[in-house]
Amino acid sequence: MTATDAQVRIIMREREKGRTQEQAAASANLRSRKTAAKYERLGELPSALKRPRSYRTRADSFAEDWPEVEAMLTAAPELEGKALFEWLCERAPGKYQEGQLRTFQRKVGRWRALHCPQVAVLEQVHHPGQTLQTDGVWLTELEVTIQGVRLKHLLVHCVLPYSNWEWGRVAQSESLPAVKLGVGSTLLKLGHVPLFHQTDNSSAATRLLRAEEQQEGDERRAYTPGYLAFLDQYGIQPHTTHLHRPHENGDVESSHGGLKRALQQHLLLRGSRDFDCLEAYEGFLHQAMEKRNRGRQKRLAEELAAMRPLPPASVAICHEEKVAVSSSGLIRVLRNSYSVPTSLIGRQVTVRVYEWQLEVYYGGERVAILPRLIGSGEHHVNYRHMIDSLLRKPGGFRNYRYREDLFPSLLFRRAWEQLTQWHVPRKADIAYLRILHLAARTLECDVAAALEHLLGTDAPWDENDVKRLLDLDPIAVPTVARGEVSLHVYDQLLTEACYEPA
Repeated sequence: MTATDAQVRIIMREREKGRTQEQAAASANLRSRKTAAKYERLGELPSALKRPRSYRTRADSFAEDWPEVEAMLTAAPELEGKALFEWLCERAPGKYQEGQLRTFQRKVGRWRALHCPQVAVLEQVHHPGQTLQTDGVWLTELEVTIQGVRLKHLLVHCVLPYSNWEWGRVAQSESLPAVKLGVGSTLLKLGHVPLFHQTDNSSAATRLLRAEEQQEGDERRAYTPGYLAFLDQYGIQPHTTHLHRPHENGDVESSHGGLKRALQQHLLLRGSRDFDCLEAYEGFLHQAMEKRNRGRQKRLAEELAAMRPLPPASVAICHEEKVAVSSSGLIRVLRNSYSVPTSLIGRQVTVRVYEWQLEVYYGGERVAILPRLIGSGEHHVNYRHMIDSLLRKPGGFRNYRYREDLFPSLLFRRAWEQLTQWHVPRKADIAYLRILHLAARTLECDVAAALEHLLGTDAPWDENDVKRLLDLDPIAVPTVARGEVSLHVYDQLLTEACYEPA
């Protein structure tokens, strides 16, 4: 009968007390005295008596084909066990059964463990206050919505490796404005500045080397002027990971998973993933990070003691561009087109580029706030900027390059399509443009409500029906009373002026 180490220890202890082997076995809950005698004679615990098994309990079903499989694994170690098993089954139908897949995968796993060396993680010694690591982590999978609209976004995530203190800002891309927003806000939150800032080789921070800068076999990337200028304002030195070595930014990357799980739990506790605005959602994120940072205050204090205080001068988290307004009333910023008030045609404006928006200035005065587009070749044309030009040239509406931007919502497009069915193209376009002018002059939501009502009727309608539904009050023209001109008053003025003493 077999026994456990604990049972044998009880037997030995009872025998030292002078108990018989039978009594010791009973105390250890063993039915046989012979078991107690056996381990007393051997003087070792059962675990020490176990020897590794050097024989198989059943025949290896894959022994015949294994040399060929091993050769394939040697040539292509990335081959997966399931793919190899399917290949074996196709080559010899009926030889292997589906239930043998797990056995084959274990055999492949043992081969990898013995023949496929991996790159070990080299744990680093972090010094307090030396480095701030930054990386972007996409949070779209959290399925957060802003007033019902799904938010596609990432977090510019900043981490101090020594204390694991973290902070970040919501962005829509890993661009230079996003890095400025995330890092600038983090440094402002800390009130101190580390020696280095480390990021990966994204286009926000680095660029390809020019031909005259390259050396043979050189895979380095150079820093972009905008990124260097940003760090120089804080007195921070730039660091990047080596190409194709993202694990070198491991502290911030390893924090991504924990932060995502924490945010997921906080959203579940909140009971809703919808927020009124982006600022409310970002406040929710900051509360979650504050909670995660509570247990890191002791080491954070060591970091702050080793850092320099934040420079007193505030640093803008945007960059400026001077662009000309084309004859089409458009400006081109970062390879995308935007409309501005047509009064600026032919003039040069200053554009401040932030992560989420553009601010357009002329003569020091802000004239427009535009949503920033991501990518290239995109366009944002505001119908309020173009409606007067379109009413003067209605024939240009139907084939206008940016016509789709002139439908504020699906209701407006349905309205135009309905008018096109009832009228000739020019009349339908003029009617729609007048409706669009009403939206620009009043409230777009009121015009949309009127269109929704009219689209639900069968009778033809036009812009006049929309105007009646809006119930616009006519502009009151004040009545001006005609006065009589008295020259006597003028003569009196002249007389007083002539005889006024010096």
